[in-house]
Amino acid sequence: MATLLRKIGLIRLHNRDTEDPKHHHNHRGGGGGGGGQQSASLRGKGGAKSGGHKPQQQHPAGGAGDASPGPGKGKSKRAAELAPRDKPPQPAAGAAGAAGAGGPRERAAGARAGPGPAVAAAAAAAAAGGGSLVPAARQQHCTQVRSRRLMKELQDIARLSDRFISVELVDESLFDWNVKLHQVDKDSVLWQDMKETNTEFILLNLTFPDNFPFSPPFMRVLSPRLENGYVLDGGAICMELLTPRGWSSAYTVEAVMRQFAASLVKGQGRICRKAGKSKKSFSRKEAEATFKSLVKTHEKYGWVTPPVSDG
Repeated sequence: MATLLRKIGLIRLHNRDTEDPKHHHNHRGGGGGGGGQQSASLRGKGGAKSGGHKPQQQHPAGGAGDASPGPGKGKSKRAAELAPRDKPPQPAAGAAGAAGAGGPRERAAGARAGPGPAVAAAAAAAAAGGGSLVPAARQQHCTQVRSRRLMKELQDIARLSDRFISVELVDESLFDWNVKLHQVDKDSVLWQDMKETNTEFILLNLTFPDNFPFSPPFMRVLSPRLENGYVLDGGAICMELLTPRGWSSAYTVEAVMRQFAASLVKGQGRICRKAGKSKKSFSRKEAEATFKSLVKTHEKYGWVTPPVSDG
């Protein structure tokens, strides 16, 4: 019994101590402090954990709220993450080649290939354009000079008082003349032939080149068919002043025709009266070939100039 009573007393004492406010307060204060510290510690750890993981979830590329475990590791990790994203996209190989960019090999290949077809075509077009202007302007100038000179020549011939020569334009062309020689020396056998054959004139053709009067005209006899008198096959005329070496821009058509008339007499020119041959007309092709041949011959052996007294 006594033992039972003692147990009951001990139980009551325990309950009393448990229900004591002071004891209960102290117990709460001590236990609460420990629990608070433990809670604060847990909250701190949890905050550190959540602080370490939350920014990575919210800001995967890094940002101001990123809590890194260490300064060195955080920077290197962030740089590694940002590098591939911040790097600008590289241009395609075709675009780089077209813009002239690229590495040394691409630039060297471009240099060896030279300019593109568009650039080359533009350069060729510019050059062609610039080169074609000069000959066109020069041709126009030469045409004007030739036209003015020939117009003056026609006016001077029309004013001749002795009617030594007359001119007809071939197909209304100012640069192609048929010239009629009406007179030669009246004491010559050629003049007698003209009278006997009722030949009123000796017809010649003169064509003037583009650079006349700086180059001589091409002159040939058309009719009648002449022998000697420095008239050769095809009607070509052997006269030094009709060659580029012997020509002068000061010579006029009238002066050339007077020189030709004197050469006919000097060379004892005659009208051909042989049967069949006299009716055969001269041809331009044959005259040109003969004239080229005689020019080469005289350039090689020289020209014989007759005395002034011989006309």
